[in-house]
Formats: sequence, C-alpha cells, structure tokens
Amino acid sequence: METDNARWVGSMPEVYERCLVAPFFRPFARELAARVARGRPVRVLELAAGTGAVTRELVAACPDAEITATDLNPAMVELAASRVPGPTWEVADAMALPFPDAAVDHVVCGFGVMFLPDRPAAYAEVARVLAPGGRFLFTTWDTLAAHGFGQPLAQALDEVFPGDVPAFLEAVPHGYHDTEQVAADVRAGGLDVVDVTTLVLEGRADDARQVAVGLCTGSPLRADLTRRGDLDATVERVAGAMTRMLGDGPITAAMSAHLIEAERSAA
Repeated sequence: METDNARWVGSMPEVYERCLVAPFFRPFARELAARVARGRPVRVLELAAGTGAVTRELVAACPDAEITATDLNPAMVELAASRVPGPTWEVADAMALPFPDAAVDHVVCGFGVMFLPDRPAAYAEVARVLAPGGRFLFTTWDTLAAHGFGQPLAQALDEVFPGDVPAFLEAVPHGYHDTEQVAADVRAGGLDVVDVTTLVLEGRADDARQVAVGLCTGSPLRADLTRRGDLDATVERVAGAMTRMLGDGPITAAMSAHLIEAERSAA
C-alpha cells in the first residue's frame, strides 16, 4: 500500500494481512484480476501491492502473464514475496517508477491510489510505462458511509474519542470517492477513461474484533490512536463497541468501491 514508510512499522504488515485482506480486499481483488484477465495481458505491473491480495488473484487469473508486483514499503514487499511466489517483487515508488517507457501492457492497483501524494503525476507515470493501447485498472473506496465495516468502526471511535475522532478513515481511504474527480485526474495524467463501475461486494470476518484489530493496529490509523493513549485499551473499547453494533461471532457487510479502467491512446 502506497504511503509513508514510517507509518508501516513492526507487526503492521502481518496484522494487515491476517485481519484485513480477507474481509476487505479479497472480494475486490478477484473482480479486479478477472477484469485484467479479459485483456489477455502479457506484461503486468502492479502498484501498491501491499501483502499481495491482488497479486495472488492475478497469478491465478493470468497464469501466462509476466507479473511484476511493487510497493513502496520494504516490509510489505518482503512479506508478500514470501506469501505469493512467482511474480517479480520490487520496492518501487509509484511516483517515480523504475521501469522504462512502454514496458508493460497492463498496470493494476488495488486500493492504493488514495494514498498517492499527486495522483495526476502518478497517472502520468502509469501512462509512461504503458505500451500504446495498454490498460490501467484500479479500485478506490466509495464513501465511508457505504462501507459496512468501516462505518461501524468510525462510530465506535466516536464513542471512544467523542469530539476527537481520528480523521484517517474518512480523509484517506475513503477520501477519493468522487468518480468525476478520479476521472479528471486520470485524464490529466494523459490516459483515456474507458469505464467506471461501482461495485458493492460482501465481506466476511470472523468477528467484529478482527476488523477492530486490523484497522486499529494494521493500518496508518494506528499512529493516530497511539497519540491518543494506550493502544491496547483503545482496541478493546473499539472492539467492544463494534460487537454491540454488529453482534457476536462471524459478521458480513456490504462494501462499495469504484473500479476504473483507463487506456493509453494507441495513437
């Protein structure tokens, strides 16, 4: 996941993989990989690959493609390479990709564009490394209110920190939901928008605590919570509040996200 290296420390990548990948990211990763496979890719570059949720699905859906998976964070890349063998894994910054012009025919990014500091500039880098006619497919979350796990967690944080709720969830992962703005940024980067689809898929978690632990300790939200006091105590309070809202035992939730497909002009 493309964000500040300093914010992904210690056990965070492992917690992210264990608690968040299956309920949050896997359903959309499968859809994203299926869309890529329709284009019969030969050379695929994945950006902000995190611990390999999309990568794993790309390997299954595109068995003949040459896949290079990248992330800005070395700890993420190390963990992902051990869990998803086969692709070439590299540490790379999406803002300055270490690949030549027209090097790939598909670029893929699952829920990473929200973290990019200058999205049009990053999209211009995507356009540079794409061959003419190549495709860029990526996902970005819809509003926080449209996420059946994220919204209850935000409500729980409001209970725990009334009047001082961390802004991370709404500002970053759910802060890039305006599809008109997304499309404008893509075009500013030199790509043509081919399709914008809003997907509502179901996520499943073992219990509400899994979601609370994942977001509170396995995402950059952790830094905001640590500044507010004892992290373990906060997790327990958030998990308790979410359990009251969602119930004990396994939980399911509808999650909304946008899947955007863009193309580098063949001209």
